[in-house]
Amino acid sequence: MEANDPGAMCREGRLQYDKGDYIRAFEYFTRAAELGDVEAHYNLSVLYDVGEGVEKDEGKEIHHMEEAAIGGHPGARYNLGCHEWNNDNKERAMKHWIIAANLGEDDSIKALMHGFKKGFVSKDDLAATLRAHQAAVNATKSQQREAAEEHYRNHRGQYAS
Repeated sequence: MEANDPGAMCREGRLQYDKGDYIRAFEYFTRAAELGDVEAHYNLSVLYDVGEGVEKDEGKEIHHMEEAAIGGHPGARYNLGCHEWNNDNKERAMKHWIIAANLGEDDSIKALMHGFKKGFVSKDDLAATLRAHQAAVNATKSQQREAAEEHYRNHRGQYAS
């Protein structure tokens, strides 16, 4: 692994996590996050949420989730929406979910539909978000990507180290 390569460090952290070595995963994710890796921040938020390799710490969980969301991580943005919803900040939750949906995050659409039914998001905002979500999803589609995903599904487990 090259020194100061945040992507490589994050991938190594993921490998360690998948092996169940949460302490080493935490170390790799921390170094990658220090170098600005958005995925590493998201992974750290998960570790702090569930207490794997670290003590549970909601403050650190939210800090890393916010860093990941600011960096454009759709899952982190969705999770922030859930956090706000659970803390009775419904309008802030809607804003997070709109941003996440605009990034192509599918669960945010379900959350927004629920929010729409409860009167927390307007019909116009929901319609605009649905269009933006579809555009984001379409932007990630290609024949090469679909072929690669099909290949991966057919050969799952062959790539594990």
